[in-house]
Amino acid sequence: MSTPLITKAKPRYRSFSQLFRSSIPAIMPARASPIIAPSLTISTSRSIPIPQRQLSTSSVASYAEPVSSAASSSSILFNDDDVEVVTEEGLHHSETKLEARRYKRPEFAVDLLQVLQDLEIPSWVRPDITPESLQVKKVAGSMTNAVFFISHPNARTLLLRIYGSSSGSLISRPRELHTLHILSSQYRIGPRVYGTFENGRVEEYFESTTLTAEDLREPTISQWTGARMAELHSVDIEVVEDTTPSKRGEGKGWEIGAKKNVKSWLSPAREVLALPGVSDEDRKVLDIDDFESQWTRYLKWLSGIDDVNTGSKRVFAHNDTQYGNLLRLAKLKEGVPEHRQIIVVDFEYASPNPASFDIANHFHEWTAAYDSATPHLLDPARYPTPAQRQNFYAAYLAHAARLGAPLIADRKHELALLERQVCAWSPASHAMWAVWGIVQARENVESETKEPEFDYIGYAKCRMEGFRRELAALGVL
Repeated sequence: MSTPLITKAKPRYRSFSQLFRSSIPAIMPARASPIIAPSLTISTSRSIPIPQRQLSTSSVASYAEPVSSAASSSSILFNDDDVEVVTEEGLHHSETKLEARRYKRPEFAVDLLQVLQDLEIPSWVRPDITPESLQVKKVAGSMTNAVFFISHPNARTLLLRIYGSSSGSLISRPRELHTLHILSSQYRIGPRVYGTFENGRVEEYFESTTLTAEDLREPTISQWTGARMAELHSVDIEVVEDTTPSKRGEGKGWEIGAKKNVKSWLSPAREVLALPGVSDEDRKVLDIDDFESQWTRYLKWLSGIDDVNTGSKRVFAHNDTQYGNLLRLAKLKEGVPEHRQIIVVDFEYASPNPASFDIANHFHEWTAAYDSATPHLLDPARYPTPAQRQNFYAAYLAHAARLGAPLIADRKHELALLERQVCAWSPASHAMWAVWGIVQARENVESETKEPEFDYIGYAKCRMEGFRRELAALGVL
């Protein structure tokens, strides 16, 4: 289960300890060249499976449109060619195929009800539910799958995903399904998967709202997010990765996701930069050979201060906790801890990683505004302050301790240690998304798009600048 899935430099610090006596804003200046966020659309890269980054379509009703509407959709959503049949042990499966392009037709409702009955979904196996009584709402915003909300007055709303025919080349569906099933069934994290059908799956629907960029900055919500992240980080990597007794642990049954992704994506990134549509100036700024050398130097530096035995705990990480992937439940059941108002969704990028990588990546997401007029821009001035980071760390560590993490008597020391580890792994987030941006630029480059919806090359240049800036601050360059 380990198929790879496919933000000006500061003065050099004299020592590692000197760096960490300063604050993160010293590494990330209040104003720098614009940092561009990952896109909400997908590339047609043909080399490495690389999923898109997108706003959640797990349960946000505001993204849905009534079935009677004629809203436009990307053709990928309604291409009903053959797709890979994906099943998972422990999940019901229906041998029915749903044709997304026909979702407004009566026969679609007939087939849909057959799926729901085959899967024996609670509250949906009852005689008063007929095809004519089904309510189907198409979700706008997803290009990897056709996504619908399915409802009935006497049943719980469901989320239906019909896979796009070409999206199987972008993500590993078996890995995605396995991860979702393990997390929801064994750890109560993320949406429950009720079952699969020939070209899709049926998931739990949450009556909720998606967090906003400002929500991330609210102290209580940040604490809840830290607690939720600690829960995810308590998941047994070996269970999710489905390793054998003889192949367990880092370097045997799995690899750190950040390292694995950069290694896997370097080759297709070189292919993109070799295309005639990439300017000489952009090639010079990105300088993939220089990047690879710097990345190697950085990993060697990391190995001296942070490894599997002495560094940040290796965990099963989400790796993309942007606010669009965090939901807040409309209503919390009595007796449930308040932090569980936050639901984490969309695990396409999830993989083993140091806990500090996941936290560092989340902090970079504080600078994003994906629903603004310039969704591709990040604002470094919005990176969490030392007090905001301490607030997150305190909640994370307290919850991790309740989940069985070793207790450290000196809490001040523990907070400082986590801050150092997060700072050490922060450049890896820049590096991973920099290479990702280059690969994702293929379609724009090949089509010679002058004003693309999203400037992937510009994004990659800014992320690359961030990577090099932080390496200089760490004294690695």
